[in-house]
Amino acid sequence: MALTFPAWVFDNSPIPDPLGHGDRAVRFLRALRHPSSTLPGRKFQLYPWQERIIRAIYGPRDADGNRIVRDVFLLIGRGNRKTSLAAAMALLHLIGPERVPNGQAIFAAADREQAGIGFREAADIVRIVPSMTRATKIYDAFNSAKMIRSGLDGSTLKAVASDGRAQHGTTPTFVLVDEIHAWRANGRELWQALQTGMAKRPGGLTVTATTAGRGREGLAAERYAYARKVALGEIIDPSFLPILFEMGEDDDWTNEAVWHRCNPGLADGFQDIGKLRIDAKRAENDLSAMYDFQQYHLCRWLGNSTAPLFNFAEYDARQFEDDEADPEALPCYLGIDYAQSGDLAAIVAAWRHDDGQITIKPWFFVPSEGLDERARLEDLPYRAWIEAGHVIELEGPVITPEAVADQVREICGTYDVQEAAYDPWQFRRMAIELLGDGVPMLEMRQGPATMGPANGELIRAVNGRLIRHDGHPVLRQHFASVAAKVNNTGMVWMTKADPKRGHIDGAVAASMAVSRALAAHDTKSRYDDPDVSGLFVL
Repeated sequence: MALTFPAWVFDNSPIPDPLGHGDRAVRFLRALRHPSSTLPGRKFQLYPWQERIIRAIYGPRDADGNRIVRDVFLLIGRGNRKTSLAAAMALLHLIGPERVPNGQAIFAAADREQAGIGFREAADIVRIVPSMTRATKIYDAFNSAKMIRSGLDGSTLKAVASDGRAQHGTTPTFVLVDEIHAWRANGRELWQALQTGMAKRPGGLTVTATTAGRGREGLAAERYAYARKVALGEIIDPSFLPILFEMGEDDDWTNEAVWHRCNPGLADGFQDIGKLRIDAKRAENDLSAMYDFQQYHLCRWLGNSTAPLFNFAEYDARQFEDDEADPEALPCYLGIDYAQSGDLAAIVAAWRHDDGQITIKPWFFVPSEGLDERARLEDLPYRAWIEAGHVIELEGPVITPEAVADQVREICGTYDVQEAAYDPWQFRRMAIELLGDGVPMLEMRQGPATMGPANGELIRAVNGRLIRHDGHPVLRQHFASVAAKVNNTGMVWMTKADPKRGHIDGAVAASMAVSRALAAHDTKSRYDDPDVSGLFVL
């Protein structure tokens, strides 16, 4: 993920500006005033990293002199004054050198209040410059539509909300999409209306300025995924400018150097680093606060659409070299999550050690038919996983229960299987056959009354540093795809963060296996042991 970092913002490398439009935009912004500015005359302060972004947007031109960049995705943490920069850019298109006759600039946000924040910023800049005040008319009465109209050529700047009626019929020339991660489901209609309207006018520009979101489904996640692919060079699209100030997968979120890299305004005093230090210290012992800090300050786009269940710092720290001989003498407990098609089938084994730790090992199955299309749609490396032995490929369009049962028999031939917990849906017939073969099958229905307590056991084991594993990438991906639903009694139900692309079969099977391993051996709860620290209870 570190490769997505926009090093060009800081390296002083040349930015093409053959016609001087980038320089022209910078000079206009510097001529503005801002009511909160501390510079003499309240001059609008354009910091070097902001200036580089402006030049990269407006400078590059094609052979016909048209602006190359048409779409910007700025992913940046809270407190980096993106609203002020966006407001100045809107005025650049309303009454500045980028204006066109009867142009339409639009601030689009999750709700009217959020959309109004950027609008008011632009209106305050207009009010403090007498010449701009004379050239415009501001409409911002309470509980009414917000608009600035230019007297120069009839151009307008409006604030609209993603939860309002779609703006069909508009022909925007500039759109600021604010905090797209917070847009509601019906925000896609507004997006489509604005983008199709923009196609009616030449030279339109869309700037998406947002902090990170959660989940892998929806408009925001799709736009972020596309931005990452362009930033990584997987997609070549000169019209799209990704500017992603996000932490890398291997970054230490407590490292202040990472904070500075993800927050370019931190060096300029935009945020209170003392408060960040306090928040980070508190987040070290609070799982939800830790993920909030990473999301909002370090722009980590989380796979979970709701509060995350698992502390992956703890999970990853419990990776050990796989030694097959270690668990052979220990009682083994299996969880079987069978899926005929669509999802993967999963078996997870759990062994409880004398010191209370639990080793887990998974087996995954996927049908061969349509595998390449599945890999493309889900953006997952199934072929590489199969070659590495992480997934078992089964010939045909479906996963047969016989294939899963054969793997159960093979596991039983190697390990001391005490129980094999299974979901009876579409697997009961095969479970009866396995029972006849001497496999100790245990029916475990997938209802909240059964899986709620089991999920709680898995969460406490992972976050309590009791789980040992070999770093199986598919199992980790399934854990990361879990979204939590918690009822009013505190019972946890695992669902997919992304119904179309995410899989949680491994997490479900692990919940079954780990809970049975704990239930069979717990005469004294390991969680009551004062030597065990870091437990999180949802």
